[in-house]
Amino acid sequence: MATAAVAVTAGALALGTLAVPAVAAAGDDSPAAATRTDPFQRRLTALVADGGAPGALAAVRDRNGRTRNHTAGVGDLATGARVPVDGQVRAGSNTKSFLAVVVLQLVAEGRVDLDASLDTYLPGLVRGEGIDGRRITVRQVLQHTSGLPDYTDFLELSNTTRYFEPRELLDTALAHPADFAPGTAWKYSNTGYVIAGLIVQKVTGRPLGEEITKRVIDRIGLRHTYFPVQGESGIRERHPHGYFAEEPGAPLLDVTEMDPSWGWGAGAIVSTNTDLNRFFSALLGGELLRPAQLAQMRTTVPADPMGPGTRYGLGLVSRPLPCGGVSWGHGGSIPGYVTRGGVTEDGLAVNIAVTALVASEVKQRMAEAVDEALCR
Repeated sequence: MATAAVAVTAGALALGTLAVPAVAAAGDDSPAAATRTDPFQRRLTALVADGGAPGALAAVRDRNGRTRNHTAGVGDLATGARVPVDGQVRAGSNTKSFLAVVVLQLVAEGRVDLDASLDTYLPGLVRGEGIDGRRITVRQVLQHTSGLPDYTDFLELSNTTRYFEPRELLDTALAHPADFAPGTAWKYSNTGYVIAGLIVQKVTGRPLGEEITKRVIDRIGLRHTYFPVQGESGIRERHPHGYFAEEPGAPLLDVTEMDPSWGWGAGAIVSTNTDLNRFFSALLGGELLRPAQLAQMRTTVPADPMGPGTRYGLGLVSRPLPCGGVSWGHGGSIPGYVTRGGVTEDGLAVNIAVTALVASEVKQRMAEAVDEALCR
């Protein structure tokens, strides 16, 4: 997700950037040899050496369903511990794809209408300068064509362990004028997914995390993915630590412990590379949605700010591949972690995570590494 300015607590441990060793693909006898011969491993190692992240990890799944995991760098700057193979990371805006699936399942059940106004489900709630929930549709909040300002542009986290109510996130956005009239442009806004989460809760009468767990995570057996419960700031299973620099060149701060409530339906989920590959492959393979709703999810509009040729559906991104065709996925950015990935129609899947909120050019290099692996 696009992130707010972050100031961590005064007691956070400040750590300088360290030179870190490369670690080759899991199971290799010779890390150095693997790094020399595997172009994907070289890419991953370079992301650590030149990209400002202490560690990186990835999963590459071939057409036969076989997965190869890779790591590079260190997983904990304080101890020098290695990056755990397929460790859990904060998946950021990949959460949007999970939430969009739930909304589309409710569409299939006749409980939500994509082209109904927000007031149909949240009467009188979405109001502000140039903002009227009677004139914004469910489809528009899922596709970032609503014109709603992004709350993360205005939310400052002075304490990363603070809990935020979803309504507080929405109210932060509604205190600012609309970016444009609904349906007239495209601009990424995390606010739309707070609203989508509130709609899910209103329609089902259940907490958003429970609906995502029941309808997506448990349904396809994602054993290492979860939506954090209220007050949960740690990461449950093996994981690399996540880091954040308040400005380029500043010391890295360990922000692994964080209350992710400020991300909520837009970015709270914790997952692994292999689980994210499984999720997007299952989604594209029709395991989560009926054909009509999957077709709606894959109906895209231009989203050039995300990259040349990139298009955005309903919580789903398509990117042109240099070898032809497209990949499908989402990606996420949150203090401590960045993830990028993609799956293809013929069963290839790749996901990469790095353990710092890296610069945009490094995110682009991550996307290029994904493309190269999908085209190889």
